[in-house]
Amino acid sequence: MPQNPLATPGPWDDIADDYDEVTVRTLRPFAARALELADPAPTARVIDIATGPGTLALLAVPKVREVVAVDFAESMIRRLRHTVMRTGATNVLTGIGDGQDLHYPSNRFDAAFSMFGVIFFPDKVKGFAEILRVLRPGGVAVVSSWAPTAQSPLMTLLSETYQAGIPGYVPRKPDPNGLENPEILEKELAAAGFTDISVEPFSGSYTFDSVEQLWDAASRGSAPMSLLRARVDEATWKAQEQAMIEYLTANYTPGTALSSTALLAKAHKPL
Repeated sequence: MPQNPLATPGPWDDIADDYDEVTVRTLRPFAARALELADPAPTARVIDIATGPGTLALLAVPKVREVVAVDFAESMIRRLRHTVMRTGATNVLTGIGDGQDLHYPSNRFDAAFSMFGVIFFPDKVKGFAEILRVLRPGGVAVVSSWAPTAQSPLMTLLSETYQAGIPGYVPRKPDPNGLENPEILEKELAAAGFTDISVEPFSGSYTFDSVEQLWDAASRGSAPMSLLRARVDEATWKAQEQAMIEYLTANYTPGTALSSTALLAKAHKPL
């Protein structure tokens, strides 16, 4: 079976700047909730795996002693390093690496996070095992997965938009055997050795002042959209983009709130 291109660094490197400028705003509420769930102590060492440009890591900086942020996309880490230098944060360590093979000592961290990272790992078992390994006994992990599209009005609208503009676009199908199923998410964490596992749905709500603002949020900083755009020439993409904007114009009223739902799983490494 061919590898999912989203499990490789290339598409994420390509959109790192736009991701930081646009997509992070969408993801920040989920990262903030993950930190609330973990509630790390001020003396804690934490690791953020698949950090991107540091969505969660930067929120953790004022709360803990040390933040290690790792991602396999070099451009994402470069973007994070620029932000760290600009803000003057002194407790952030960054690294380029694979979440399935972390180059950090065992039993090092008090808390570990992976926000929408493990869902793209080719080997999720290894991903969960590595999170467990680097945690100290009693340490806490919080990982996230998107809920089924049908539970997210924002994702439902965008899926319909892509279908309206991109011939042959295949919408994301429900996957009851995947991590979007809370029972599977809990089961896989337990199989990795975690205990005291809880899974909660959490929704972020977003309001857009115009269709143009919504389209900008949907199209910029999106690795899947970048891959779709790369398949066709510029003129074809412009025509498809126009069709999608027209669909949004007909189906979204500016100022209407749209929610997006994720699953946040909290678990502990046994003592």
